[in-house]
Amino acid sequence: MTDSPAYTIIDSDTHVTEAPDLWTSRVPARLKDRVPRVEWDPEKQEQAWYIGDEWINSVGITAVAGWKDAYPSHPPRYEDAHPGSYDAAARLRYMDELGIWAGVLYPNVGGFGNQVFGRLDDAEAKLACVRAYNDFLIDWSSADRKRLIPVMTLPYWDVSAAVAEIQRCAALGHRGVVFTGEPQSFGLPVLASRHWDPIWAAAQDCKLPVSFHIGSGDFGDEFSEERVEVEGYAATSARAGAKIFMTNGAHVLDLLFSGILERFPRLRFVSVESGVGWIPFLLQCADYQFKAMAVSKERSDFKMLPSEYFKRQIYACCWFETITAETIERVGAENIMFETDFPHPTSIYGDEVGETIESSLGSLSEEVRHRLLWENAAKLYEIEAPAGK
Repeated sequence: MTDSPAYTIIDSDTHVTEAPDLWTSRVPARLKDRVPRVEWDPEKQEQAWYIGDEWINSVGITAVAGWKDAYPSHPPRYEDAHPGSYDAAARLRYMDELGIWAGVLYPNVGGFGNQVFGRLDDAEAKLACVRAYNDFLIDWSSADRKRLIPVMTLPYWDVSAAVAEIQRCAALGHRGVVFTGEPQSFGLPVLASRHWDPIWAAAQDCKLPVSFHIGSGDFGDEFSEERVEVEGYAATSARAGAKIFMTNGAHVLDLLFSGILERFPRLRFVSVESGVGWIPFLLQCADYQFKAMAVSKERSDFKMLPSEYFKRQIYACCWFETITAETIERVGAENIMFETDFPHPTSIYGDEVGETIESSLGSLSEEVRHRLLWENAAKLYEIEAPAGK
């Protein structure tokens, strides 16, 4: 480019609308009828994802940024969505328009914790789905490896396979790992179990931070027919969306009391798309309970307070909320990153990005704003700055 944009932002949470042939073109022929594919849904008049006869989701429901009508209306076809949602070159052009240098890339179809694939009853297909997605994301980010930051998904149901995939994907160029924040909801050991230690060790050795993205567990009855009938779909989505922010708080608490942070002091974790405002109370509460219950007398492995472990090893991402100097003091200026969530229903889009930064971060000093908008993510994901930055 001859006239380089003034890049001021690294976006710590965006999503890629997966290509319709992502899985069918990458798995062995014998597995093609067992992996996600896109078909036309004649009842809803839209493209949708299916696995076998099971409807998974509408293609356009996770690519609504810039869509003409209010949610839950969404683009019925790929070509109706913002091209930056599915096309890497278009994504880079969109980022240029907003001064976004780099974006961290998260999934849709497999779930935000890969739980859709975890539910499959075919072990070979489950692993093939994970590997195909991770390979696709490497290919997608090859449009500009400095700016498009791939984060791998994990076959968490098989620890040995997960370790092997971490090592394989680190070598390919992935910069982080997506993990479910509540493995127990899938019949697996709780987060604190030593069962997971090989995964933490592999991620730490490969210098890959581990992300707990909202919605990485079991949604239960959050979108049951009864709830939608009583509340309406938009209200159900809004309530459930706000609720899973708090669920990520529970995941962070599980992490703080797990012992993982003491055993793996170089491993970093990220609470993604969950906001920041709840963290001061959570840390205050965690420390209070830690002291009141004399946890350190029972668990000699805890060397610090929960809040101290948080400030050493955990990040959180903000986008729409107001961040004040008091929030910064209580959470930590080095523990917060900025995101847009493009192109999801609750993303900030286009001119809203600059306006939101001004309204939500405007009271902060330039130094702190730079930390949140750039420096923290650049350090965590080892993002190379553009020439002259």
